[in-house]
Amino acid sequence: MSADRAGRTLLTGWGRTAPSAATLLHPRRDDDVARLVEHAGDRGTIARGLGRSYGDAAQNAGGEVLDLTGMRRIRDLDVERGVVTVDAGMSLDELMRRLVPLGWFVPVTPGTRFVTVGGAIAADIHGKNHHYEGSFCQHVTSMTLQTAAGERIVIGPEHQPETFWATAGGMGLTGVVLDATFSLIPVETSSIRVDTERANDLDDLMARMDAHDDEYRYSVAWIDCLARGKSLGRAVLTRGDHAKRDELPAGTEDPLEFDPRIRLAAPPWVPRGLANRFTIGLFNEMWFRKAPAEERGGIETLTNFFHPLDFVAGWNRMYGSTGFVQYQFVVPFGREDAVRAAVERLSGAGAASFLAVLKRFGPSDPAPLSFPAPGWTLALDLPAGGARLAELLDGLDELVADAGGRIYLAKDSRVRPELLGRMYPRLDEWREARAKLDPNRVFQSDLARRLSL
Repeated sequence: MSADRAGRTLLTGWGRTAPSAATLLHPRRDDDVARLVEHAGDRGTIARGLGRSYGDAAQNAGGEVLDLTGMRRIRDLDVERGVVTVDAGMSLDELMRRLVPLGWFVPVTPGTRFVTVGGAIAADIHGKNHHYEGSFCQHVTSMTLQTAAGERIVIGPEHQPETFWATAGGMGLTGVVLDATFSLIPVETSSIRVDTERANDLDDLMARMDAHDDEYRYSVAWIDCLARGKSLGRAVLTRGDHAKRDELPAGTEDPLEFDPRIRLAAPPWVPRGLANRFTIGLFNEMWFRKAPAEERGGIETLTNFFHPLDFVAGWNRMYGSTGFVQYQFVVPFGREDAVRAAVERLSGAGAASFLAVLKRFGPSDPAPLSFPAPGWTLALDLPAGGARLAELLDGLDELVADAGGRIYLAKDSRVRPELLGRMYPRLDEWREARAKLDPNRVFQSDLARRLSL
């Protein structure tokens, strides 16, 4: 981010594709948030955490943005029950550093620790355990919401559930989450017991996942989207659970030690085109070949298993100045043909993605705009730029919508608004709930305007 001559700050999402300038404000207390919301200008305001939404969800061109990262207290922790109440600006990174040594882990984590609890709620984040434990908001018992009307209300699944579920996955457009209370997962160690296997093609991969994913708490597959022919969709499948003390190597002194460190930093400037079909093809070949054909009971740190990219500070800069597009969709079980068609189109187009990740989702929660739904979800990182990519993704949008699926708003930067109602059939229900909470549209974002939310 950088400041312009008007004192505004240029903000982007993690994909760095659509910068816009806004007045960035830094509340430190709940009362600061209430005052700033009350005096929001004509272009409105939106809360922002660590900026890890890939698109424009936490931007507000010409308006105001509330940076909540200065609000990051642990308000209450019940170590016996495994329940914590934290400020919305608390990051999962900081929370893990505090909780793992005490024998507790966050209920859901995405592929990075550097998201705030408020952001986790706004996007209703999911992880490698959705098939087992659902999305983040399914573990939230209550939250405090600052509304546009100046009220500070406590909501939960059993108390004002309509407002709670409109806020879960609501992209920050129902109000500002000030704090949240949620349950934790008990752990004996800071390690994961991992089973790894290679799948020769997409059909082989999906059969393995369908047959045995339910035996594991965590499951994820990396796919080589450049592979073709008989190797189309070849993959490395990793599944696991939290390791017990007696599963660690002999001599382990502190089984709950957790001290993740950044090992590298991406250079501040990377030439355009470094991430291309050739370089990513080499990476994909190396990644597939280095994985064991089959390995049972491997022990990995939490960071290695959940957040390998966090070892590299500013890894998003590796895509160069034009940035990258993160594209994630889910289609229902029974529409495996749509997943295959998507992989075939990506491979045929030579769409180069370092990260192509396939997971299985479990049941949805009641939130109208929550992304996860029972089925297959594929996530991709693609270098931005060029009409061919736009045409490819527009075609994938239609494929996904026709299959009864949807794209993830927290990662979107370019979907056509007319497709949104097909992808999210309860969109009008969410709009009605938002209108009751914020009839004057105080809470605004670039994403909200782009998609006419």
